[in-house]
Amino acid sequence: MEGVPILEVRSISKRFGGVRALDGVNFSVMPNEIHALLGENGAGKSTLMKIISGAYQKDAGEILINGRPVEIAKPLDAMKLGIAIIYQDLNLIPDLTVAENIFFGRLPHRGFLHTIDVGKIRQAAGELLREINADIDPAAVVRDLTVADRQLVAIARALSFRPRLLIMDEPTASLSEHEVKVLFDVMRKLKSENAGVVFISHHLDEVFEIADRVTVLRDGQYVGTTPITEVNRGTLVSMMVGRRVDTLYPKVHEPDPESDVVLEVDGLSLSNRLHNISFKLRRGEILGISGLVGAGRSELLQCIFGAIPFTKGSIRLEGREVRFSSPNEAVEHGLALVPEDRGEQGLHLDMSVRENITLPHLKRFFQRLRMNRSAEREVSNSLIERLAIKTPDSEQLVAFLSGGNQQKVAIAKWLVSEPKVLILDEPTKGVDVGAKSEIHRLMSELAAKGVGIIMVSSDLPEVLGMSDRVLVMSDGAITAEFTRAEATPDKIMMAATSGGVA
Repeated sequence: MEGVPILEVRSISKRFGGVRALDGVNFSVMPNEIHALLGENGAGKSTLMKIISGAYQKDAGEILINGRPVEIAKPLDAMKLGIAIIYQDLNLIPDLTVAENIFFGRLPHRGFLHTIDVGKIRQAAGELLREINADIDPAAVVRDLTVADRQLVAIARALSFRPRLLIMDEPTASLSEHEVKVLFDVMRKLKSENAGVVFISHHLDEVFEIADRVTVLRDGQYVGTTPITEVNRGTLVSMMVGRRVDTLYPKVHEPDPESDVVLEVDGLSLSNRLHNISFKLRRGEILGISGLVGAGRSELLQCIFGAIPFTKGSIRLEGREVRFSSPNEAVEHGLALVPEDRGEQGLHLDMSVRENITLPHLKRFFQRLRMNRSAEREVSNSLIERLAIKTPDSEQLVAFLSGGNQQKVAIAKWLVSEPKVLILDEPTKGVDVGAKSEIHRLMSELAAKGVGIIMVSSDLPEVLGMSDRVLVMSDGAITAEFTRAEATPDKIMMAATSGGVA
């Protein structure tokens, strides 16, 4: 591409203590370009974007905007230069309204008392939300929104700055297929207006659909940049991981169809959200649950786990009827749940890897009126090795790990108790291709040891590749069930969108 880049970074380096996050990285974005940035979790993508947006400071290197060297010392500097970013963790304030989040720091005031002009910001927020076809009330409190709706609010906030350069860090992770299409339309509109877009994603199908060029980072270093038309999927994967990923869905265990039923759900209902849900889970089986965003899958898992009280129906664990009044009670009976939102529900980001892994099991390590730190470290180090968690040591704060390694910690903490039933809600969301393969391998190994696994996933290849059976949900009800041999993308999507299989 010819011309002066909107953004160019040269030889950017950054360290966090003893960890080298970036080492001499080069990157550029042209006007009228959508530039994909790829790499495994921990490759340095988010760190680079946080430097460009002023959240982190570079240790070395140079940043140029429209060919002119600049120093971006804080986020406000980036905003003044026309740079807006949508972070992977969204960075929203849960107790403020949608409108207040969109215009936070720029809230208009009126009158002698200098009060916030609520009507004005709600009107402006509504216009931005309509631009991206988001049916969200500007007066709604963000805490009450779904993860997908929060993602759309973050996108609207970024667009409110009318940026020359928009950075999107995993923007599609929680969006439905329709919402992704709307987002891509927004990106193409920005491109047509002479802006540049940086698109970070682990979904290669999306990259090939929307990107003009692609840059790959690996272990904090620049690997290469190429037009998307001159590269294929296999080459990109090899560039990202530095090795072949022979199998993304390593099914090493076929369950016995006559094995014991470990969990049975019968006629479970939840007010207007779940309707007469019934299914059985056998030992050693991976049961996939597919469906569109809002189908009720996460609510079903929370009812089983005791986080939401269901209004009708029953649950049996190893043949005995149970009704958990809290997640703690479910854990005591051998259930474990890895939630969709690992940052808010699954982990304590300000605590260490060791503390996160052992926190649900403190009774086990409390001996003679004191914590047995040696035993804690032994267990956590064993799981760090088993799950190939990339961390300097067990005392590293989880906040400083990549998304994929955070997800491994979220899973590891439940393996301490050796659960009978492991429930995974979007287990590889925001996880790179290498870590995804490792999580799938772990699932297969656990199933081979007799653990019953329920997996909710919006990643259709993952559902097809890892599930022994597939349930499809739509509007709070199960609309279809398929064996592994019967399941196809067309059948699943038909059941998810039309309430049944034609």
